Amino acid sequence: MFEWFMSLELWVQALLGGIFTWFVTALGAALVFFFKNISKNVLGMMYGVAAGVMVAASFWSLLAPGIQIAEEQGNIAWLVVAIGFSLGGLFLFAADKVIPHMHFGKKNVKEGITTKMRRSILLVFSITLHNIPEGLAIGVAFGAIGATTGSIEAATIAAMVLALGIGIQNFPEGAAVSIPLSQEKMGKKKAFMWGQASALVEPLFAVLGAILVTSMTVILPYALAFAAGAMIYVVVEELIPEAQENATSGTHFAVFGFMLGFVIMMILDVALG
Repeated sequence: MFEWFMSLELWVQALLGGIFTWFVTALGAALVFFFKNISKNVLGMMYGVAAGVMVAASFWSLLAPGIQIAEEQGNIAWLVVAIGFSLGGLFLFAADKVIPHMHFGKKNVKEGITTKMRRSILLVFSITLHNIPEGLAIGVAFGAIGATTGSIEAATIAAMVLALGIGIQNFPEGAAVSIPLSQEKMGKKKAFMWGQASALVEPLFAVLGAILVTSMTVILPYALAFAAGAMIYVVVEELIPEAQENATSGTHFAVFGFMLGFVIMMILDVALG
């Protein structure tokens, strides 16, 4: 099975990785059929886990390989990753200002261009927007396989581990979208459909990321750092505030959720990647 997967084109591998993370999001969104509501503390912990996974993945799966590849290319590694990382954050900042959306738990504050879209759709747009970096990260990781100077098998496993880690954090994220939507007088089926749809951008941007870095390998370290910067932007701007706001019994649930997610991703990357 692994040999068959390695025989596929890199963009196809990235597509399958993105489809996997979307599928796990759909599984999480399906919890809306079994739970009428979700504890604020549990929701805070879910956001914390997602944040921890993304922070760990940003370093071990993206920044560290980006530094190594930049050095192999004879570039100033710290400058390359600093530029890519900063551009990733600026990209999400610009998208926040342009794409209409609304964050959960932020007193219905709308961001982006003015629109008359319903609140439920704006909430989904918020999660969709912040799934873009995850798709890019998967695509860039699989695209990097073609530029590796080491073991192709190890590079493939590392990319698969990243997809697995993002999938793990997508499960609670799917539930964190669908269940609150169902509480806003939206039917469970509709809430599920919007919940899973929020991750449909991941396969798309995974393919785009893979094609981009395989066609222009010189930008690979920049792209890895770009994806890391975009993911960290999401963590600080969205996930951590939501985790702390939803943890009604103090912030301990959010903190321990973050630590759990970080440890899980760290183990996956170090032990398997």
